Amino acid sequence: MVSDAPRDTDALRGGDTPRGGDTSRVTDALRVTDALRVTDALRVTVLGSATPYPRPGNACSGFLVEGGGARVWVDAGTGTLAELQRYVALDRVDAVWLSHLHADHSADLLTASYALLYAGLDLPLPLPLLGPPGTADRLAGFLTNGPVRSPVEKAFAVEELYDGHVTRIGGLTLRSRAVEHGGPSAFALRVEDGRGCSLVYSGDCKPCPSLVELARDCDLLLCEADGDGPGHHSAAQAGRSAAEARARRLVLTHVGPGTEPGEAVALAAAAYSGEVAHADPGLRFVPGAGREEWIETPAGPGA
Repeated sequence: MVSDAPRDTDALRGGDTPRGGDTSRVTDALRVTDALRVTDALRVTVLGSATPYPRPGNACSGFLVEGGGARVWVDAGTGTLAELQRYVALDRVDAVWLSHLHADHSADLLTASYALLYAGLDLPLPLPLLGPPGTADRLAGFLTNGPVRSPVEKAFAVEELYDGHVTRIGGLTLRSRAVEHGGPSAFALRVEDGRGCSLVYSGDCKPCPSLVELARDCDLLLCEADGDGPGHHSAAQAGRSAAEARARRLVLTHVGPGTEPGEAVALAAAAYSGEVAHADPGLRFVPGAGREEWIETPAGPGA
């Protein structure tokens, strides 16, 4: 299913670094600091789960995945940059991963690029950004305001995803599979830590074999449930995908505006016998924890 050996995205930080100095020592120092400050346990915090636009108190799709001394911003939907900073400063994020380029999953990268380039943040640049083909050109197309192309590559070291892409960030291994979203390139993600715990995120997609294969026997499947429209799961279909993959737990996200979260959970639970929850903003899920401990409410920044 996966053909490539994992790559280490720390190597991507060796490019253009406006902050100057010996970047290897800066990166090593940040890695040591992060190893002390980030728990080894794999966990995911919901920055937002609204679709197709943010609501008061709920940004669009975005998650903070932590573990193994690393922090990864997964999807950057509208409003998630502000929510991210409730838990971690942008200059302590190790990489960004994008499922696809629809605005409700990627728009906050535009202002993130301003933050990285012009806000005096103390981090080695460019920041690794793993995204679908065309990510750099899409960002530059919006940010360019004259004859000279916007320098997005100074902010982000873009590595384009493909089916079977594998990379390692700190103690986390990230595996991406192409999924079916009805047009644009779209990917699902499996994150594994060094202890064997696993989290799978569907991105946006309809039920498809590649998602089930990627999610096989995972500890937690974070699956979209937008509705019955093309290129998406309904809540019931999310339950069936979780059951087919033998996922240990299911968390619904990206629930469409015509369905209440509680209703979506009930529909998924009718097709799946494991534990089911909704991705309420601010909740933290710990895939490897016990029944009474896998859902947490963070106390605040750095919790």
